[in-house]
Amino acid sequence: MTIHPPGLRLWHNPRCSKSRAALALLTERGIEPDIVAYLDEPPSLDDLRELVSALGISPRGLMRTGETEYSNLGLADPSLDDDALLAAMQAHPRLIERPVLVRGTRAVIGRPPERVLELLD
Repeated sequence: MTIHPPGLRLWHNPRCSKSRAALALLTERGIEPDIVAYLDEPPSLDDLRELVSALGISPRGLMRTGETEYSNLGLADPSLDDDALLAAMQAHPRLIERPVLVRGTRAVIGRPPERVLELLD
């Protein structure tokens, strides 16, 4: 039996092994979240603000610091404010950490992938 919990969304990159593993953990339990293909359709600034709020972190905590864009855009600069970091992620969605599972007003970054199971209780 497959369950489609309302409001369960996975920010997913199918080319990422951690993201694929998180999705597999959910589907093995019969859960099919709505997939947010953020690389195909970049999120709005409001979407990103809601995401960091649900995660309870700053925008910097959602950034993939190893991406080329991170260094090319000088995003390590501590003087950059949250709006600048959110704008960079909106313009360059590869900078967004993945996977992220969102359930209502709560979210968790799936690193390691098993962390997504925390939102299933």
